[in-house]
Amino acid sequence: MMKKIDQIFTICPFYGKRRISAVLKKQGHNVGVDQARALMKRMGIEAIYPRPNLSKPHPSHRVYPYLLRGVQILKKDQVWSTDITYLPMKNGFLYLTAVIDWYSRFVLAWRLSNSLDGGFCREVLLEALTKGKPEMFNTDQGAQYTSLQFTGILEKAGIRISMDGRGRALDNVWIERLWRTVKQEEVYIHDYADGIEAHKGLGKYFTFYNDKRPHSALGYVTPGNIYRGG
Repeated sequence: MMKKIDQIFTICPFYGKRRISAVLKKQGHNVGVDQARALMKRMGIEAIYPRPNLSKPHPSHRVYPYLLRGVQILKKDQVWSTDITYLPMKNGFLYLTAVIDWYSRFVLAWRLSNSLDGGFCREVLLEALTKGKPEMFNTDQGAQYTSLQFTGILEKAGIRISMDGRGRALDNVWIERLWRTVKQEEVYIHDYADGIEAHKGLGKYFTFYNDKRPHSALGYVTPGNIYRGG
């Protein structure tokens, strides 16, 4: 049921527990509102704004202001961002994170995890920084990103930190669109049995996404061509 909810939510992120329940019932699944709410809570999604709410703020962590409102993105490595999304499988689920360059839509690094611990978020950031360095880095206000361990990496590198306003999914719209693309073109089609299949499948897909898939917003050039200047 969580996989089916994720499919519905990816297409209609404004659907709450009542609409999710109604759609599932039309599909022949006896899932009431209470069960839909419980499953959505476990998945970390809610319909108040169109994004998976997987990152929860920590009350003692510093929250940085959003720096990108009205800013034109004119070059690669001007802004990078990251996020976490729920990844359904036949046997359980994982969490997927990635770092994307806003200008080129190039995926610099990605990681899978079976928990929302901040370690895999720091690992993906460190890997991305071996490939370049942005002027600004945008995240949501989740504890994974407001922690001193995460912000310290950015500050040490001299990167300006930007964080989404609470409840403003469009502040990080490019990675939200990436999640929709990855799920519709790869995850739902292949229906991974386990983490091994997921890692193998996503590895192939992100190579395809970066270097072979023409991107309509880039004039049907690949993200890799734009980011690497090829």
